[in-house]
Amino acid sequence: MTAPLTPPHEPPNDDPWQKPQGAGSTAAHVAHADGTDIRAEVRQAAVVMVAVALSGVLLGLLWLWLSPRVPLVAGDSAVFLKDTEGEEAMGGDGTFVLLALGFGAVSAALVCWFRRRGGVPLVVGLALGGLLASGLAWLVGWGLGPDDVVTQARAVGEGATFDAPLELNARGALLAWPVAAMLVHLALTALFAPRDPEPEWVPFGAPYLPADRQDGPGEGH
Repeated sequence: MTAPLTPPHEPPNDDPWQKPQGAGSTAAHVAHADGTDIRAEVRQAAVVMVAVALSGVLLGLLWLWLSPRVPLVAGDSAVFLKDTEGEEAMGGDGTFVLLALGFGAVSAALVCWFRRRGGVPLVVGLALGGLLASGLAWLVGWGLGPDDVVTQARAVGEGATFDAPLELNARGALLAWPVAAMLVHLALTALFAPRDPEPEWVPFGAPYLPADRQDGPGEGH
C-alpha cells in the first residue's frame, strides 16, 4: 500500500518556504492602514498649520497695542529722537518675543490637548504655523502702526513730536513662537501622551504561553 501523493497544485504542509495563508492579504491590509493613518496625520497637520498661522493676526494686534512708542521730533531737514537714551525700540522687540513665547506655549498646549498622539507631521505643522504666524503678526503690527517717518514729519510740521513706525529690529524674534511651541509640545507629549504597551520578555529557549494560559507551579486542572 503506497502513501497518497500530494496534488501538484497544493504544496505540502511541511514546506518551510510556504507562506501562511492570508499573509499577503494581511500585509496589504497593514500597508493600507498605515497609508490611511499617514494621510490623516498630514491633513491634521495642515489644519493645525493654518489655524496657528491665522492666530498671528491676534499677536500682531496685541504687539501693536502693548509695544512702547518711539517718540521722534521733526526738524527743519531731519528727524531726531526725542529721548536719545530711551529704550522704546528694544521694548518693541521684547514685547514681540514675550507675546510670541506665550502664543507658542498656548498653541502647543491646545494641539497636545486635542491630539495627544501627535506624530512628526503634526509637530512640523505646528512649527511652520508658528513661523507663519510670527511673520503675519509682524506685517499686521507694521501695517496698522504709525506711518513712515517722512510722511508723518511732513504732516505734523517742524518741531512737532510723533511716533516712529512699529518695527521689528531683531529678526530672530520670528523664531520665538515655533521654538516655544516645539519645546512645550515635546514636554507635554513626554508627560501626558499614552504609552505603548511594553513587550513581554520570554527567556531564550523557553516555550511561550499566552498570559491566560500561564499557570503557576502545582496548579492543575
